[in-house]
Amino acid sequence: MKDSQVLRYDVLVVGGGIAGMQAALDLADQGYSVAIVEKDASIGGTMIRLSKVFPTLDCASCITTPKMAAVAHHEGIKVYTYCETQSLKKDAGGLIRATVLKKPRYVDETKCIGCRKCEYACPIFVPDPDQGNFAGRKAISIPFPNAIPQIAVLNPDYCMLCGRCYSACPTGAVVYDQEPQVFVIEATTAVVTTGFSLVPAEKVPRYGNGKIPNVITSLQMERILAPHGPYNRVLRPSDGKEPDSVAFLQCIASRDLSFGIPYCSRVCCMYAVKQAMLLSGALPLADITIYFMDIRAFGKNYEQFYQNAKAMGIQFVRAKVGWLEQGEEDSVILHYEDQSSGQLITAQHDLVVLALGKVSGWIPGPDSSLVRSPYGFLAGPDPILSPTRMGEEGIFGAGAALGVKDIVDTIAEASAAAMQAANYLKARKAEIGSNTVTAVNKASGGVVS
Repeated sequence: MKDSQVLRYDVLVVGGGIAGMQAALDLADQGYSVAIVEKDASIGGTMIRLSKVFPTLDCASCITTPKMAAVAHHEGIKVYTYCETQSLKKDAGGLIRATVLKKPRYVDETKCIGCRKCEYACPIFVPDPDQGNFAGRKAISIPFPNAIPQIAVLNPDYCMLCGRCYSACPTGAVVYDQEPQVFVIEATTAVVTTGFSLVPAEKVPRYGNGKIPNVITSLQMERILAPHGPYNRVLRPSDGKEPDSVAFLQCIASRDLSFGIPYCSRVCCMYAVKQAMLLSGALPLADITIYFMDIRAFGKNYEQFYQNAKAMGIQFVRAKVGWLEQGEEDSVILHYEDQSSGQLITAQHDLVVLALGKVSGWIPGPDSSLVRSPYGFLAGPDPILSPTRMGEEGIFGAGAALGVKDIVDTIAEASAAAMQAANYLKARKAEIGSNTVTAVNKASGGVVS
């Protein structure tokens, strides 16, 4: 792909998580050509990295992987991974134009066959973010076993240019001098599904700044609980021991003006309950406590899910933990005020899980046609009656890009956005004539100008 190349599609989907995949499949099944731009090296988003989903406790990978495969094999969908959308705006002619930065993989995507021989030959191990940095992977590797596409990525920060991956590659796909490229996607309509990000633990000083060994994030706990996780069982990171006491701390950096996040991150209560229930099954003798401000069980069967957790013996303490410190034998000491008694209490746990606040996963460029709400998420002119419609006609949003929500609501909203995008496409074709609508060669993935 060359710089300044222009690719044309009917629909651009920004983000390849569960919302983006759902919207893309809904539109492609209607015969429209769709381009998905995903910043990570694989589609799947946050959901593919979860263990199970609440309240059914179904396997997250079992739900997400079939959608990933359906997207990858759909003739009407072209996926651009490891690409960042720098700007998104509507031009004078009514087309949506997205400027996309293609980050270098240092691997030729057209030559890589996913054999992993480069990975096996590489002598350097680096922290694996897809396993919560609890395990290692090679400096050149495919991100995870069910990643789509199965194309390796080289981490230049750790590569020592030993040449072993280059020599091992049977197709000559390793390219050490690969450069970033910029290209443009033009589409009649766009759906933005850029998801959320967690507040970094390093920015939460009262809870250790990410430096207390056995204080982890909720997404790290997801990986520990996953059957294909870093340890294949529940162990605490510092010493590999099974924890006898686990605490979940809610509303960390959310509902907290000192962090600039006054809103509720909405799903934290339920995923903490889910993780506590899974822990109870994995460690039947462990004491599990959830420290909460209030439980927000807002969805179908969520209240029953919460009651089931209490019936299993999981303890719920109404309190906002003030601060943490490291104790003896890598334990974690909590200082909190018990809201029922008003007493200041100190507790000690082997492992602590932080429910960190969630913020927007993408900040549009200054020249983009998108508006952000006071909370930083994307917003349209009528968020109550038409939440998926953005301020610029022809651009729609869905999922956590508009505000944090659970998987069920995310999928439903993605389908709603796809429906509105399809209606807009039909109206545009009726308005300007089908002969002038962007034509796309689905097999080649776009028309180059």
